[in-house]
Order: sequence, then structure tokens, then C-alpha cells
Amino acid sequence: MENILSVAIGAAIGVMGVAFGSWFTARRQDRMWLREQKLKAGVAFNTAATQLIDHLRETQLSHDGAGANELAGRMQEARSALYLLCAEETTELAEALARRVWSSRPSGGRDDRRAEHMETLDLLRRFTHQLRREIAGT
Repeated sequence: MENILSVAIGAAIGVMGVAFGSWFTARRQDRMWLREQKLKAGVAFNTAATQLIDHLRETQLSHDGAGANELAGRMQEARSALYLLCAEETTELAEALARRVWSSRPSGGRDDRRAEHMETLDLLRRFTHQLRREIAGT
């Protein structure tokens, strides 16, 4: 009787160990997948936003709609992924950056444009820093 009880206890502990190991591995893989998806969406958003910032500094949106529209579409697609994956603080910065990029138009004086561009780049840095913190915490 003692042998059966010992074997049963050992088997139960083994099963619990396997179950815990499986759960832990699945959880770790989920976190790694989420981190990777956030990174991909963040890179795509940053790249499209940066390219659109540079593009809009050079031309009016109405003068080159195809190029700007493609960049805007890529930025919107990446922003949508960020909305699905990231925390509210990160998505709020992404939204603010997208609005800021669209409000950037090459008008006004040179000093005005430079100050506006620097503010846009500062917002881009803040977004990138927030996304980096969120990815590191995942």
C-alpha cells in the first residue's frame, strides 16, 4: 500500500511539474510574441512617420499626393497595430505624433518651420522612448 501511495504522489508531482512547465513556457512565448509585434508596429510607425515628416518638409501634400498618401497609409496601418497591442499612454503619443505630422506643412517663415520641425522631432523621440519602455516591460 505504501508503494502505491508513493508512486501516486510521485506521479502527481510529476504531472503538476509538467503542467506548470507547459503553462510557464506558453506564457513566456506569448510575451515574446507580443513584444515582437509591438516592435514591428513601432518600427513601421516610426519609419513611415519619419519619412512623411521629411516628405512634407519638402513638398506640399497636394503637390505629391501619391507619395505622401502611401506613407500616410503605412503610418496609419502601423498606428492601428499599435492601438491593438500597446498601452494607452503609447497610443496617445502615436495619435499626437500622427496629428502633428499631418499639421506640418511647409508654410510660414523659416524660423517657424524649424521650430515646428523640432517640436515634431521631440514628439517622435517621446513616442519612441515610451514604446521602448513598454516593450522592455512586456
